Amino acid sequence: MNNTCDIIVKNVNAVIPFNGIVNTNILIESGKIKALKETIENVSADRIINADNKYVLPGLIDPHVHYGVYTPIENAAITESSSAATGGVTTIIRMIRLEGSYRNIVNHLEASKNSHITDYAIHASILQPKQAGEMSYLKSIGINSFKIYMNLGSHLNRILADLAPGSTTLREMEANMTDNLLKEIIQAGASLNSIVLVHAEDHEVCSKNIQEMRNKNENVSSRILQLWSSLRPEESEVSAIRKIINIALNYKANLYFVHIGSSEALNEILKNKTLHKDLRIWIETCPHYLTHSTDFDNIKGKVVPPLRPKDNIGKLWDALNRGFIDTIGTDHVANDFKLKNADGNFWNAPSGFSGLATMLPVMLSEGVNKKRIDLLKLSEVCSANTSRIFGLFPKKGTIMEGSDADLTIIDLAKEQTVTPDILNSHSDYTIYDGWRLKGWPIMTIVRGKIVMENGKVDQANIGHGNFVKISPNY
Repeated sequence: MNNTCDIIVKNVNAVIPFNGIVNTNILIESGKIKALKETIENVSADRIINADNKYVLPGLIDPHVHYGVYTPIENAAITESSSAATGGVTTIIRMIRLEGSYRNIVNHLEASKNSHITDYAIHASILQPKQAGEMSYLKSIGINSFKIYMNLGSHLNRILADLAPGSTTLREMEANMTDNLLKEIIQAGASLNSIVLVHAEDHEVCSKNIQEMRNKNENVSSRILQLWSSLRPEESEVSAIRKIINIALNYKANLYFVHIGSSEALNEILKNKTLHKDLRIWIETCPHYLTHSTDFDNIKGKVVPPLRPKDNIGKLWDALNRGFIDTIGTDHVANDFKLKNADGNFWNAPSGFSGLATMLPVMLSEGVNKKRIDLLKLSEVCSANTSRIFGLFPKKGTIMEGSDADLTIIDLAKEQTVTPDILNSHSDYTIYDGWRLKGWPIMTIVRGKIVMENGKVDQANIGHGNFVKISPNY
């Protein structure tokens, strides 16, 4: 082996998923991991980074990110990939929503290709019957995972589509998830061996509850998240899960359940996973379900599915540690507080909030440092499992020779108070505002480029991020 390379990250404790923690030195060349070596006495490099025996994770992968909805993609790609880099995330998967033909997605790809700092992939939301017929086209260009919104229908049939490149005018569209459309998407996804991402809420139940409450004309100003949870109850998730699994059984579909924060929903999925072993089923939860409950009582915490009562938090951490939950996704939404607050009108406040930059600090502080999970488990649920599910492994999601040099150096002892300004997102608020978290990323490396160091994102790397094709291979 030629004893030269571009970068050496020396004195590292490399967290290698499914394997263990290895004290080693990481050699990087041309954006790839060239080797892991015990000694570097005879190796020369353009730059040597001394990790000082800190832990190095495979770069995190966030499988659930919304951006390009509130600001045009050419701008959103810069701000939100900057936020990702801040939080040690090296690959983000955008949950795109378009109205009309998905042939227009090429405009989004073109507009964003020189704007990302981190690497990125795309899930396509199938919202209209015509779009179900375009899933094979999307697969041909590297988009091979498709989201269904079972929460859309009845009077809850409006959703914001992604902005057209260059536009700043919010675009609301109609979407009705009929049983026939669900079947079309599941059948097409199975025939393509694609992954179908499922937002599981029964829109009929939620719509009925919300309409009845709004008809009372009562002012909603306190216990707002308890109310929101009761209007979109856990039972609505359970019934939607049962429906979609019954459809999937006819086609042997691959199902990935997004943002599961309810223990009842989790138990229903696990029960069906045991009963139907011929189905591939994966489960994602989000950091906010691991830290927040209906007790939060703040409009910032309005999200779908809602935050749940506090006893769910411990159950989710236990399920995560025991391997029942596969991945962590943030469901990051890059909106701003003026829009979120909606002049104090709870009903008009959009659902969702930012989470990209806080995912890893939260998992380190509330998970690893509080001994709810260990670093190896964190590397699996925040990187390797996502990479395997979406066909990116071992290019991404691990630390081994030949993999992309996507690395996150962490300091488990570093304590910092969360404020919106340090998160580098378009979003100017956070549900973690004022939280003092222990455990932070101190360096993010994307394909051999140092894009974040000590909280500062190098804007010279705008455009470094590559589009990554999703290619599950089951």
